[in-house]
Amino acid sequence: MVADEEERVVFWIDHMERSYELLARMALYPVVECGEPFGSIPQAAKAANVEMLFSETKLGGMFERIFFIRESLVDDIIAVGRTMNERGWVLKIEEGYRTRDMQTALGRAPAVFDLIVRTCIRECRGATPPPELVQRRAMCLVANYPKQASHLFGAAVDVSVFRRDDGTEVSRGKPYLEMSEYTPMQSPFVSEQEQANRIEITQLMEGRGLLHYPGEFWHYNKGDGLYQMVNKTGIAGKYGAVDWDPVTNKVSPITDDLSPFMSREQIIPELESAMRRLAGQPQ
Repeated sequence: MVADEEERVVFWIDHMERSYELLARMALYPVVECGEPFGSIPQAAKAANVEMLFSETKLGGMFERIFFIRESLVDDIIAVGRTMNERGWVLKIEEGYRTRDMQTALGRAPAVFDLIVRTCIRECRGATPPPELVQRRAMCLVANYPKQASHLFGAAVDVSVFRRDDGTEVSRGKPYLEMSEYTPMQSPFVSEQEQANRIEITQLMEGRGLLHYPGEFWHYNKGDGLYQMVNKTGIAGKYGAVDWDPVTNKVSPITDDLSPFMSREQIIPELESAMRRLAGQPQ
């Protein structure tokens, strides 16, 4: 590898290990589910006359995205959207709440799983990665455990931002969804302007108390265990992993929140299939 590539790989490995440690601590952080219901971001944006965009793609190629989050967080998102409109920007919600099935499918979708495997091959300098490495990276890149999946809490949004006048994206280095050395919020591989855009967007989100997840330049959350832990509040997270009933708008805590969506035993055949796909071999 050329020196620049080696530098990028070393940075990525260090970032992944720090993300792993952060999420491992998050798994130990106390959470007391408050039972707060969900609210619709699109409905609230329409009622407030705030121009916003919503992803039209299907998660994992199968699931319609659910643009609902905890009720008290909706006002925060609308306030950010309004401020962005005044700035000449439009906030796009890429992702809101995810069900267990959605989170599981995301990790196993070939388009996503192959990206994870590609990053692991890169770490292994072209060699086939061991299943343990793939599982370790999946924990960081797609949240392989319910207690670490803040979208499953209804406490997080993934966002992009566009200009109102011409519809072009406010560049943050790469578009959503990216898995590379460009992914960390503080990536040194984006331009000064792209970093400035990341900072300004984050300042607007943090202005309403949302926490930026350092591992992804698009992810913001509030009120959950990660939020309380990073802010050192000493308070238990009030949002945990839940099943949400859209008919009754009631939430039910997921009790087995430390059971992986994909175990090592399940990763092995998925990894074999991914390596065949990446090599252009028939399945």
